[in-house]
Amino acid sequence: MIPEQRRKFNSEFTEEKYQRFLLALDQAVGAKIEFRTCETPVFLPEDFLVEMEQAGKELIAQLSTPEYLAASSRAVPAEFNVPNEGSHPQFIQVDFAVTHDADGKFSAKLIELQGCASLYAFQMLLPHEYQRVYDLNGLNYLLNELTDESYVELLKEVFLAQHDPEQVVLMEIDPLQQKTLPDFRMTEKLFGISTVNVSDVIKRGNKLSYLRGGREVEIRRIYNRVIIDEFVRKGVTAKFDFRDDLDVEWAGHPNWYFRMSKFSLPFLNHPTVPRAWFLNQLSEYPADPENFVLKPLFSFAGSGVKVSITREDLDAVPAAERGDYLLQEKITYAPIVETPDEPSKVEVRVMFVWPDAAAEPIAVTTLTRLSKGAMMGVDFNKNKSWVGSSCAFFGA
Repeated sequence: MIPEQRRKFNSEFTEEKYQRFLLALDQAVGAKIEFRTCETPVFLPEDFLVEMEQAGKELIAQLSTPEYLAASSRAVPAEFNVPNEGSHPQFIQVDFAVTHDADGKFSAKLIELQGCASLYAFQMLLPHEYQRVYDLNGLNYLLNELTDESYVELLKEVFLAQHDPEQVVLMEIDPLQQKTLPDFRMTEKLFGISTVNVSDVIKRGNKLSYLRGGREVEIRRIYNRVIIDEFVRKGVTAKFDFRDDLDVEWAGHPNWYFRMSKFSLPFLNHPTVPRAWFLNQLSEYPADPENFVLKPLFSFAGSGVKVSITREDLDAVPAAERGDYLLQEKITYAPIVETPDEPSKVEVRVMFVWPDAAAEPIAVTTLTRLSKGAMMGVDFNKNKSWVGSSCAFFGA
């Protein structure tokens, strides 16, 4: 979307550079990166990124009212209703599709909004390796005039909250088996936080602890990466109950994953938001169901989503479950990134943090995904190149 940057990058790209880039990432994190990292970053005009950032803030504000917080209580499963959620999430991800509007201009359309953490540490490493290997000078990747130093300090404020790093843990399900392990490794390197398996956390009274170097260390703050949907789906067990009133702080409180989620879409009123309803809200279906997708509200990694639907599919959802299904207008991604064969489509995640003392969330950086398939997922992009996870650059 910055034509001169795209032309320069494509003309200088070689497969040797890409393999060198991948090797550098593996070496930096000390682990094999299992998700596909794209050959290219995305070059976005700064004003377009600012538009997405502003839209994200406006959407978050609509979900920060007492009325919405009351309505979203039903989104939090009773068996995982964690105490002490606080007045707002510390992390919010706002995902936009890059589309064409009616005049053929680029515009952003909301795909999803999520009240959980993302790859904050890895998304600092990734742009630096793009810059170093591909010789990308004079470009920025951080938002709100952040520098590498101020970005790390801001994350330190949110992750640690002035606690000793030894008493803060990144908690995940089987972290060594997660594709996001590279982000965990970079978090450990940048902040001195240990990564622990949720199943290994020890409970004594209302306190939690973990083993570090053979010592039992009290946990004062949890940087939470556990997704409850996955916890349930995999039948994971823990030595504590998420409903326990524990003497611990949360960075990424589990309740916000449910409160700010697909559940939020019917409550939003904004030019970037596609039409969306809970099935039980509809007295009649849209005349063009083929232009909508059907999503179960409580599913992991897109499971159960139907992209080609009929009236019969909608009728088949049991009456008792219709309030747990979302009918959402399809978004048509614009093929905007020129590649050696067909162009790639782009989804931009604007990554926010919201420190406890801050009046509003702060957009810090981006995570982009490129696709040539019908959807963004891995299954739709097998055997394709110039697809996968990336970041956005702007400037010069």
